[in-house]
Amino acid sequence: MKKNIAYKNIVLSYHVYGEGFPVVLLHGFAETYTIWRNQFNFLKDYFQLIVPDLPGSGESGLFKTGKGNLSIDELADSVYAIIINENIGRCIMLGHSMGGYVTLSFAERYADKLKAFGFVHSTAYADNEEKKQNRQRAIEIMEAYGSYAFLKTVTPNLFTAAFKEKHAEVVKRLIEDGKHFKKENLQQYYYAMMGRADKTYLLRNNISPVLFVLGEEDMAAPLSDVLKQVHEPEIAYIHIMKNMAHASMLEAPEKLNAILKNFIDDVA
Repeated sequence: MKKNIAYKNIVLSYHVYGEGFPVVLLHGFAETYTIWRNQFNFLKDYFQLIVPDLPGSGESGLFKTGKGNLSIDELADSVYAIIINENIGRCIMLGHSMGGYVTLSFAERYADKLKAFGFVHSTAYADNEEKKQNRQRAIEIMEAYGSYAFLKTVTPNLFTAAFKEKHAEVVKRLIEDGKHFKKENLQQYYYAMMGRADKTYLLRNNISPVLFVLGEEDMAAPLSDVLKQVHEPEIAYIHIMKNMAHASMLEAPEKLNAILKNFIDDVA
């Protein structure tokens, strides 16, 4: 079921599926709630799923902010508004890529609302200087050539070479889905990601179970980086997916579905 709520000066759009313990799925950069389609079509038979379009994505508006003024914390606050609207006491939150950054910000601000949380190809580290420079160049490329031209270049990097060769139509579909993004929205996301702080201390001081899903060939959330974080929580579930890059939701949906269901069953 699709729902809309008024929040600040925008409309927030989200979908609710199934019944049971509430699970929130947060998409990443240049994605919408549909990136989780393979997951919510499976998990809805077991749990209640809340799947938002984050502000600036899909059918959710973006706050009227100045250049570079959007923050990951503001995205987390918008998710909190949805949870309050659904009258949810505690939930499990799972975030892909940028959605993982939002999840960690949510854990910092609203820990009492979380039973557990997880990262699907994401990290608690802040951007290093090289990453910030790369994002700044991307902002300039989008300004010069538009968001669609940018996404045509970077989206294939989310997948392994073998998957791109065998399932070119899946990669193309994700690129085409990105046509609807305004360049200003994507640029704001990059500014927000560049500005976020390192939050590994939250993992270290966290007593809730934390899921880590890592891709062996992930360039966006490198295995070597995320492995340095998995020992920080008191309780960690760690899954290294072989021959996998940054988009297991699409490359290996059945495997990811099993990982997510097992984690939710254990902690819910």
